[in-house]
Amino acid sequence: MTELYDIHYPLDENNFIATDQVIAMGYFDGVHRGHQAVIAEAKKKAEEMGLPLSVLTYTPYPGLVFEKKELPWHDLTPIAEKVALLSSLGVDRVYRLNLTSKLAGLQPTAFVQNVLLPLKAKAVVAGFDHYYGAKDLQADMAHLQKFANGAFDVIAVQKQTLGQNDSQKIASRTIRKQLTEGDLEQVTAALGRTHHTTGTVVHGDARGCTLGYPTINIWTPETEFLPGIGVYVVRVEVDGQEVMGMASIGRNVTFGEGRPVTVEINLLDWSEMIYGEPVKVHWEHRLRGEVAFESVDGLIAQLENDEANTRKYFGKS
Repeated sequence: MTELYDIHYPLDENNFIATDQVIAMGYFDGVHRGHQAVIAEAKKKAEEMGLPLSVLTYTPYPGLVFEKKELPWHDLTPIAEKVALLSSLGVDRVYRLNLTSKLAGLQPTAFVQNVLLPLKAKAVVAGFDHYYGAKDLQADMAHLQKFANGAFDVIAVQKQTLGQNDSQKIASRTIRKQLTEGDLEQVTAALGRTHHTTGTVVHGDARGCTLGYPTINIWTPETEFLPGIGVYVVRVEVDGQEVMGMASIGRNVTFGEGRPVTVEINLLDWSEMIYGEPVKVHWEHRLRGEVAFESVDGLIAQLENDEANTRKYFGKS
């Protein structure tokens, strides 16, 4: 099981375990295919050296330290999910270091001496564009070997793209934008898996029952990253089963203005009562945007079309 240590600069070595190890550095939000390439390179190095593989990551998101961001902030992968994904890639330990103004302002030699050496790094691996100190002091991977002064090996992993002819780097910020726009095919390609969120089934207005399309209403933790408003094809893990469905993220604008954003899912071929059950929602494909219908009949006709398209997506009639 992967060990998680929350650490703060300056490091107190009584608060964590460190042995000689290979360290992969990065924020790793989403643990996308670019991050996976970094972990794979670090894993290879760890096996060559016969050492455990660790990840040095940060909290909070670096942008919250360096600039103003809209709150609450939504990571693609909250820490528990990030650790689970890293564990599946063979990571033995995760160090989550508080990214503070003091840490971000360290000269690169101080970062090496006060962070990487106390963690007993024998090799450090990161993406080519990873920074580990004050950016105006050349604290990048290209100069880390010089600052390490032979204390550990350094490996910089080059840019990862979706295809040979694609010049755009796989990046968490791009994935967040694609999720907001509902471009789930690109999100899936970049992550190497579908994006998913979690939640709990709670009571809603029960309006779907009167329309012939009963829905489960999902309370999603505030910090999780939902796709943009729209109607989606989803797979839902619930009560030990995986069920296909069509999900609406929206404000139910047909029934009035100023309504809160909700997540409602019609589970196809499902009739069980599951209030209080935890669920995991896999976001597969965007069907359409949210529409304010002039009549309930118009909404029902659209739902029938959405169901047909959902079944077609899953190859079922």
